Amino acid sequence: MRKIYTVLFLIMFSFVMKADVSVSEKNALIKIYNATNGANWTSKWDLKAPVSSWYGVGVQEDKIVSLQLANNNLVGTLPSEISNLVNLKNLNLYKNAISGTVPSSIGEMKALESLNLSFNKLSGAIPASICGLSSLKNLELFMNDFSGNIPSEIGKLSNLEKLSLYNNAIEGQIPESVYELKNLKILLLNSNKISGTLSNSVANLTNIQQLSLFDNKMNGQVPFDLEKLNNLKELNISYNQFSGLVSKDLSKLDVLNMTMVNDRGVAQVLKVSTGKNTAIVSEE
Repeated sequence: MRKIYTVLFLIMFSFVMKADVSVSEKNALIKIYNATNGANWTSKWDLKAPVSSWYGVGVQEDKIVSLQLANNNLVGTLPSEISNLVNLKNLNLYKNAISGTVPSSIGEMKALESLNLSFNKLSGAIPASICGLSSLKNLELFMNDFSGNIPSEIGKLSNLEKLSLYNNAIEGQIPESVYELKNLKILLLNSNKISGTLSNSVANLTNIQQLSLFDNKMNGQVPFDLEKLNNLKELNISYNQFSGLVSKDLSKLDVLNMTMVNDRGVAQVLKVSTGKNTAIVSEE
């Protein structure tokens, strides 16, 4: 009888050891694989092997926590079933050829801390559902074909430290809620079609270190309150339509680019207020 119990125990133990991720998570990965021409990926998956052995898939305690497939020749679209990866913390699909829109279901991936879909062919508006990813610290969507406005409720991403949306076709003004991102360190919005002014509320971004707005359609006075950003090291507002003087304290930054092009196509550098005199800070 003991031998029978021993055999049964070993069978059950073996079964537990071979336990893999949930069926819904596995099926979500297979949907992604099929939707992005997985047969032609640079590093392919053996769908008969355990999920934990699949390239770029990170598994902890039978839960998929990361999917890192950067530069892996993914061609196609993102399926809505990607939201079934409910435990995913890190999604990195950088530098592939993924097209179409980002499914709104991505807002259901509440565990996400880092989302990088940069350097693809994604288009349409950035889904407003992204604003519900309260754990998100890193959002990188640069080098795509996104259009429309920055979601108005993006300020709900209270843990966000990096927002990188450069080189898209994003329009409209910077939403006021952006200035509520108190943990933001890097804000890169350059090379879009963003218009309007830079709000005085920018002074609320007390942890900001790098602010890049160059090559947009912004105008108006550069807020003197930028001088209150003690952690700011790099500021690039070149090739907009800003005007007027800027705070003298900005000349102390590690990197300061402020070249504007006037109506005649002549490049002019904004002047820095130094009291009675003015000094020009070059772009170089």
